[in-house]
Amino acid sequence: MTGITIALSKGRIFEETLPLLAAAGIVPSENPETSRKLIIETNNPDVRVVIVRASDVPTYVQYGAADLGVAGKDVLIEHGCEGLYSPLDLKIAKCRMMVAVPEGFDYAKAVRQGNRLKVASKYTKIAREHFAAKSVHVDLIKLYGSMELAPLAGLADAIVDLVSTGGTLKANRLVAVEHVVDISSRLVVNQASLKVKREILQPIIDAFARAVEK
Repeated sequence: MTGITIALSKGRIFEETLPLLAAAGIVPSENPETSRKLIIETNNPDVRVVIVRASDVPTYVQYGAADLGVAGKDVLIEHGCEGLYSPLDLKIAKCRMMVAVPEGFDYAKAVRQGNRLKVASKYTKIAREHFAAKSVHVDLIKLYGSMELAPLAGLADAIVDLVSTGGTLKANRLVAVEHVVDISSRLVVNQASLKVKREILQPIIDAFARAVEK
């Protein structure tokens, strides 16, 4: 294909990327929330969008199945950025990675006493690096969903998870006790594509950059 392919995930990232695409003159022909199609054409015959899981965006871009994509910083840290060029923080889909514990659990005391903590997270690389930097001993438990259940069920002492409003934590009687890293979504570009298809890609990257700065 001589055109370019953009990898996006459904939901918040897709919705918040639409104005950036519009700034580059790109309008998807369908909404992935209502369409069953995984490849969506746009008003530009040279540009198409593929809908993939958020955690798969870096992989599609890394291996050239997509020329560029939008992925959260959390996903990029976990994936590693080999073969990827990440020129822009798009400042969308913002949230925070936090350590959270059940109400009444004295996290500071446990850390101070050098207790070995059981920590559940989908983001084990981020969690491992965070606790290693603090010299806190942890046993990491990889989960893929409903992190809040882990402490309630006795599986873990704490969780490391994305927090947006904090409503889910509160509903499950958990409290955020430590900030790990701020998260937003980034533009990622396949390095080979940037060389071969620069004429098409660079104007899109530039349009995104201008839209972000507004």
